Amino acid sequence: MKTLMFKSGIFAQFLVVIFLVSCSSWNNTQKGGTIGAGTGAAVGGLFGSKKGKTGEGAVIGAVIGGAVGAGIGVYMDKQAEELEKEMKDAEIERVGEAIKVTFDSGILFGFDSYALTPASQETIMKFADILNEYPDTDITIEGHTDDKGAYEYNLNLSKKRAEAVNNYLKMQQVGSNRLVTNGYSFDRPIADNTTEEGRAKNRRVEILITANEELIEKAEKGEIEN
Repeated sequence: MKTLMFKSGIFAQFLVVIFLVSCSSWNNTQKGGTIGAGTGAAVGGLFGSKKGKTGEGAVIGAVIGGAVGAGIGVYMDKQAEELEKEMKDAEIERVGEAIKVTFDSGILFGFDSYALTPASQETIMKFADILNEYPDTDITIEGHTDDKGAYEYNLNLSKKRAEAVNNYLKMQQVGSNRLVTNGYSFDRPIADNTTEEGRAKNRRVEILITANEELIEKAEKGEIEN
């Protein structure tokens, strides 16, 4: 049974890749409505499960679709455009009905440190301003490291870096009820840890922005402006 479920998950992810390639000419709002209607479950599997937040689970986990998904897509598209304009030091990606913001740790912290640098504080202030303009979202902050050093040491460092970003966002009046932090040590690499370039990419903070329950309700009622 486990083997069958594993193969089904791989097949679903493969279908998502084919689907996204086939609709590459669509805008994010169009993609959002259609992905939510037909392939959200696989997108959720690719991005990882989000615990403890009904809104996040709904948006990433496939129950949002059609006009509701498109409405959320409009809201997220506008927010992503502002982030791309203001956040030059971050990578901004639209993933399903979410936005993923990635900072290299070297941009935010000194070597082996979890204290935000003065320059990175300015960056997080700009980020907080945009988050406050779009209050109907939840924010999950994830710390990641390369595989140099002990696992537990890196786990603690990754958690403290995520918490440092969390705490600074709260200082900028981002509601604590919107924020969740996680640290993953070197469990989730995105590049090869055998090269310095790869290790640099793996030392990062990822922030996932998802619709909260209020935004889902507004989308259901058609209250999101285009």
